[in-house]
Amino acid sequence: MFHDIPQNIVDRMHTLEERDRWDREAGVERMKRLRQIPPETGRFIALMAAAAPPGVWLEIGTSAGYSTLWLALAAREAGARVTTFEVLPEKVALAKETFELAGISDVVTLVEGDAREYLDRFREIAFCFLDADKEVYGDCYEAVIPDMVPGGVLTADNAINHRETLQPMLDRALEDDRVDSLIVPIGKGVLLSRKR
Repeated sequence: MFHDIPQNIVDRMHTLEERDRWDREAGVERMKRLRQIPPETGRFIALMAAAAPPGVWLEIGTSAGYSTLWLALAAREAGARVTTFEVLPEKVALAKETFELAGISDVVTLVEGDAREYLDRFREIAFCFLDADKEVYGDCYEAVIPDMVPGGVLTADNAINHRETLQPMLDRALEDDRVDSLIVPIGKGVLLSRKR
């Protein structure tokens, strides 16, 4: 999966990495930045997704589609599809551009809107990557976990660098007897929860 990444995906990854770096260095307002995961987190979530049991794959928080590129690699490997949600119109436009340039529209469905309004439509969730506004993490966790298949995996970014904001949701996940959870110190910290 990582040894034969198509060049159009590599090119788009590099473009988005450079834009993210520029946004941060230029001090672009937080809500307007891409705010994407680092490459090591991308590899991690791709490995977790590829190892997930059969079922539905979700991504909550698309941004410009960088993390979706990693998930698309795993989806092709596993014969799966990713449904990804984004609320900000300008980021939806960037994500559409990413998916077209990278040629991954065959394995990705982009939904413009608040994932919380759609999650009750999904059953047999095998994988979920959560990287949205931190205020929605708890709601999304509670909506996804009941509909996960046994062995299904939920990953949530920013478990270390936004730990104070996310503490109630992290505590819930770490104490929740429906899942086995831990915080992985990769990138900005990833909560990893596996459905029992």
